[in-house]
Amino acid sequence: MITISLCMIVKNEETVLARCLESIKDVVDEINIIDTGSTDTTKSIAAKYTSRIFDFKWINHFAAARNFSFQQATKDYILWLDADDVVTVEGRDKLQHLKSTLSPTVDAVSMNYHISFDEQGNAVHTLRRNRLVKRHRQFQWIGAVHEFLAVDGTIIHSDIAINHQPLSHDALRNLAIYE
Repeated sequence: MITISLCMIVKNEETVLARCLESIKDVVDEINIIDTGSTDTTKSIAAKYTSRIFDFKWINHFAAARNFSFQQATKDYILWLDADDVVTVEGRDKLQHLKSTLSPTVDAVSMNYHISFDEQGNAVHTLRRNRLVKRHRQFQWIGAVHEFLAVDGTIIHSDIAINHQPLSHDALRNLAIYE
C-alpha cells in the first residue's frame, strides 16, 4: 500500500479548512499545511489535525508556494487540495481503494474537479487535475496564478472527484498578482 502526504497552501481559511481536513484526514498518512500569512484562526484549526504547519512568506506566486509545500512531503505520493475543496464519502472510499491498489509504477493520478453545481448539488462543470503524484519524481508547479502541475510518465485517470465548494471568492487577488 502506498502512503500519501497531503500538501495544502492556505491563508485566512478559518471558514473552510476544518471542513476540508475532516473530509480527507482518514485517508492520508501526513498532513502538511503551508500558511502564507494568515491573520485569523487558520493555523490553530490546522493544529487540530497536524503538527506539520509551515510558514511561507507570500510572494504573489502560487506555484512557488505549492512547490514549497511539496518539499515538505515525506510519503510515497503527494495529494494536493485547496482549503475550499471537499472529498465526499464516495471519493474517500475510492481514494482508499486506490491507495491500496495503486501500482508504484504510476507517476500521477488525475481526478475530476467539480467546480460548479446546480441547485440540486449535481456537478455541472468538471475538469481534470493531476491530484496525486509520486513524490520522488519532484514534479514542479508552474505559474504565478492559475498554476498547473507539470507531470509526465505513467499517468492514470481515476473517477475520484474533488468538489470545489468556496464560501466566497476574491477576484481582485488574482488581478493584483497579474498587475
